[in-house]
Amino acid sequence: MSALRIDELEVRLSRRPVLRKVSLMAEAGEVVGLIGPNGAGKTTLLRAAAGLLPLSTGQVRLFGRALGDWSQAERARALAYLPQARGAVWRITVADLVRLGRLPHRAGWWQGPTAEDRTAVAEALEACDLSGLAERPVTELSGGELARAGLARVVATRPSLLLADEPTAGLDPAHCLDVMRLFRRLASEGLAVVTTLHDLNLAGRFCDRLLLLESGRGLAEGPPETVLTPERLRDAYRVEVARATVAGESLVVPLRRADESRREALP
Repeated sequence: MSALRIDELEVRLSRRPVLRKVSLMAEAGEVVGLIGPNGAGKTTLLRAAAGLLPLSTGQVRLFGRALGDWSQAERARALAYLPQARGAVWRITVADLVRLGRLPHRAGWWQGPTAEDRTAVAEALEACDLSGLAERPVTELSGGELARAGLARVVATRPSLLLADEPTAGLDPAHCLDVMRLFRRLASEGLAVVTTLHDLNLAGRFCDRLLLLESGRGLAEGPPETVLTPERLRDAYRVEVARATVAGESLVVPLRRADESRREALP
């Protein structure tokens, strides 16, 4: 049974088609990357999968059940969604922000944290390299630190399905690697991870499968080596790329815009 199954999904926003018959599957134990240019529909697909947008046509199923059959409480325990916008409003500590991830597991607002809650929060802080910042107000964090705090919050939920929208945006190279290695570790423990990425090399190195979107349509889906081809990347991103192998890793190197190469070819 798939953790997430999306069939022939269409979404319209302000009567404008944003997704057009997109399908996607994510199994427990794998990391699935959504890639594509700006405006391709990656965030819309994640939000629709999280139940945050109305569907025009198609279906979203979580663990074999239609999304609409889940209560809000059930869905909050099974699925965690990390949005792209992660601004700080309240002057709460990092630890308090991460503790919010445990709310779906409480019987009521009056219930205090359990031993399991405390363990989950401590492990999430450590996994996101935030243990030393646990008592710092989130309003004093850098953009990258705040992004990691948001990720720690959803990790503390201990969901079965994690949807993460550009989790490496604004992070330095070391923490980008940490985030992707964390996703791989969570997947090895049985979690299904679906994440949007702009860094094609992170996508190629750490994802089991990729869905390449362009203008709201699925252009290609499969293992990274079959999706990250020069031809498909030219069609989606309008860039010419070269493939290179560095330290045993296959990397994608953007060279020029595709229209530049056409102009250069003119006499």
